[in-house]
Amino acid sequence: MNDRATLVQPLHLRLGGRAVAEYVWRPDLPRTLSPRPFLHPVRTLAGVEVTEAMPPDHPHHLGASLAVPDVGGANFWGGRTYVRGTGSVPLPNHGVQRHHRWEARTDALLAHELRWSRVDGTAILRERRRIAAREVDGRAWALDFRYALQNLTEEALVIASPAAKGRTGAGYGGFFWRARRGERTVRVLGPGRSGEDRLHGARAAWLALSAHGRDPWTLVFIPDGAQGDPWFVRGDDYVGVGPSLAWSQPLAAPPGAGPRRRITTVVADGALDAAAIEDLVAAVEVGSEPREA
Repeated sequence: MNDRATLVQPLHLRLGGRAVAEYVWRPDLPRTLSPRPFLHPVRTLAGVEVTEAMPPDHPHHLGASLAVPDVGGANFWGGRTYVRGTGSVPLPNHGVQRHHRWEARTDALLAHELRWSRVDGTAILRERRRIAAREVDGRAWALDFRYALQNLTEEALVIASPAAKGRTGAGYGGFFWRARRGERTVRVLGPGRSGEDRLHGARAAWLALSAHGRDPWTLVFIPDGAQGDPWFVRGDDYVGVGPSLAWSQPLAAPPGAGPRRRITTVVADGALDAAAIEDLVAAVEVGSEPREA
């Protein structure tokens, strides 16, 4: 985190008296970063930070957040905008996600309503967001992130990624986690396979990052089983993961409707192998509450 932003009133998620994450719900950020609430730092139970915000290579990466590169022409991801046939160019089209009202606010649960607005201030999306923390076992806890978007306009809103506009493989957009690698080596793992090249764009029941080195950690991303979104994953030039809303085709949200998603991220100490990760996935699924519609 650098000094280009003043962070206003972060809230803490706590488990057993320990702060495991900070939620920056009213950020004061440059418009080019597409200001939005985000989680940073997120920590393991041992206190190791596993998110990164505003890194030099991608200043618009904000820890764990909900970010979409194109919603009806507005950029809610930050940075440049991909234009078909031209490439990535700077445009004055950055949207803002603003807190509207709280629905719940406790040590382990944050739920609120937001408005997504274009650069002229017009609100085009209503969002209901629920973020909860719960213990898994002595080495891990789970972050449950749910959101529901509703089109506030009178016409269909097209949600798109650069890949949906012709940039192959750049299908990012949706819940996105920028991880802190530091001096560690990070492995990308999935059910029965491993490696960025085998999991980028794949549909898999879970995806994990296992960081080896000093203060090792593992992140396991488990989407709602009914969603089936392809994974966007980077593990070489930087480390980031997110299920894609519009991997290769745009997603249209009719008036009054929009996508709903849920993803649970298990935050664990230690560099876990595939077998240990599978055990965590099973523990989270067994211990989870009934899923909302």
